[in-house]
Amino acid sequence: MHFLSKKLFYIFILFFINVSSFAQNNEKTPYVVMVSFDGFRHDYVEKYNAKNIKKFIKKGAAAEMMQPSFPSKTFPNHYTLVTGLYPGHHGLVDNTFYDKGRDTFYSIRQRDKVEDPYYYGGLPLWQLVQQNGMKSASYFWVGSEAPIGGKFPDYYYRFDDAVPPKKRVQAVFDWLKLPEAERPNLMTIYFSMVDTQGHEYGPNGEKTKEAVMQADSLVGMLMAGLKKIDLPVNVILVSDHGMYEMQNKPQYFIYQEDLLAGLSKDDFIFVNNSTHANIFIKNKAKEEEIYTSIKAKEAHFKIYKKADIPEKLHFNEHPRIGDLFFVVEPAYSIYSKEALEKKPETRNVWGVHGFDPTITPEMGAIFYANGPNIKKGKKLPTFQNIHVYPLVAAILGITPPKIDGDIKVLEGILKK
Repeated sequence: MHFLSKKLFYIFILFFINVSSFAQNNEKTPYVVMVSFDGFRHDYVEKYNAKNIKKFIKKGAAAEMMQPSFPSKTFPNHYTLVTGLYPGHHGLVDNTFYDKGRDTFYSIRQRDKVEDPYYYGGLPLWQLVQQNGMKSASYFWVGSEAPIGGKFPDYYYRFDDAVPPKKRVQAVFDWLKLPEAERPNLMTIYFSMVDTQGHEYGPNGEKTKEAVMQADSLVGMLMAGLKKIDLPVNVILVSDHGMYEMQNKPQYFIYQEDLLAGLSKDDFIFVNNSTHANIFIKNKAKEEEIYTSIKAKEAHFKIYKKADIPEKLHFNEHPRIGDLFFVVEPAYSIYSKEALEKKPETRNVWGVHGFDPTITPEMGAIFYANGPNIKKGKKLPTFQNIHVYPLVAAILGITPPKIDGDIKVLEGILKK
């Protein structure tokens, strides 16, 4: 073979190998990092000029707002994000609820309950990923500490909010640097600071602004670190709910003692969640009497029989929902006089969530996505958070089980 011809031949072979390698790399399953900033309201980026997140949005896709599922509380919505089911379907119906099956209460503060798979329905994303031959990881996410269906994420941590936020971000880099066979394709990571300060100081408080800025810096750290890792990583930024500023004025307090006056506590179990409440009837012969008595006091709240809870809330099927159910009007809240007397409220304002998100824009959450599988500059109208699950599944090339979410809602942001 002529020298020049031989040289061209080897150049062609090297070119072919490089092109083949490039094609194979492009065909590999991408990675998804889903980050939640608890309580990050849909308007905080503009309100507080979060520059790193603005940069993130400019290079990716963003929703006007993401509507939480009802009730707009932390545990129900974080679990909705990873199951694609409404809380009324996956069973984690509130941060605190009564379970008739065991005649007991579930609370986010009870470690034994949080780690008990009995309370969690649906198929979490990390298990869906595992069933499809991939690994998953979670640095704090609702449900990740329970062996749902007998399995945990491949890598996970028991919740400890004292773990520095930067350490959680570093974990993403460490996971992505693992050998390919050990590397998780799905990673979830959670931060609480925006919610914590939002509750304490309200959505307009200076400390809340500082927490938003801290979240923004973490996004900057994450994206800067991912640039140094040569992998197709998609990042999805979400929150579970927004925040409403409550006024410390007696006219906004609905006292449970007044609601239940004249009724025997032996006939029912009352579960107060401040923006909504449940009554579980123990004496069925008294149900109509209890309903009629409270209905006559209706002011700044609505009481429904379970079957009559508005369909838009998708919240009238599960046995952990009361026989009677209260939905409180925004700006108002159900309180216990006894509790307030023991611990008087001294703040002028504070932050609350849990209201009906279909009529309370302050409950609006965030959804921003950025990465090799996401179209740049794509704007989305408001959508419900049940649709995040099928989006993540689609990015990873997985067909999800039957859920409430629908890929058609968000498939327009995906590159074909």
